[in-house]
Parts: sequence; C-alpha cells; structure tokens
Amino acid sequence: MGVAGGELLIPTIVLLFGVDLKLTGSLSLAVSLPTMIAGFTRYSQDESFAIIRTERKFVAIMVAGSFAGAFIGSRLLGIMPITYLLPLLAIILIISAVKVWQHS
Repeated sequence: MGVAGGELLIPTIVLLFGVDLKLTGSLSLAVSLPTMIAGFTRYSQDESFAIIRTERKFVAIMVAGSFAGAFIGSRLLGIMPITYLLPLLAIILIISAVKVWQHS
C-alpha cells in the first residue's frame, strides 16, 4: 500500500459510508493530504530523500506514471459509468492483495 493507503481508504469510504465511487477518489486525496504533508516534512529533515538522487530514473518513471494516471482518470471520470468502475476497483484490489501477499 502506498503512503495514502487508497487500497484501504477508498473501499472503506464506499462500503461504510455509501459515498459515490466517483466522489470517493477526491475524498481519499483530501483525507490523505495531511498524512502526505506530515510524512514529507518529517523525512525531508534528515537524509531520507537521498535515495532520490541515486534513483532518478525510477523516480522520473513513477512521476510520469502518476501524472498520466491522474490525467487519464480525470478524463474518464465523467464518461465511465459506475457499473464498470466498481468491478475494476475490485480487480485492482485483488491484484494488489496478491502482490502484497507474495512480497518477500
């Protein structure tokens, strides 16, 4: 799971609070923002970000993928029906769970 914990936060908001799936992504980002800011502040005070200098290519690929995913997701938000989004979310969560389980 990433810093924001979207694999846990999004299903929790949808299932426990019954919020629309399209709104849930925005709520997840809003809830996660303080966590990300606190983490960034904490880790920027020591040498925790030194790895970024040595892994520039990996960081660049991750940043590009993040921007591409955000752009594509924002474009699909208005046209993708929820009947497709919920099963897609379930598939992503299953794949994520399998990968976490297999991680050694």
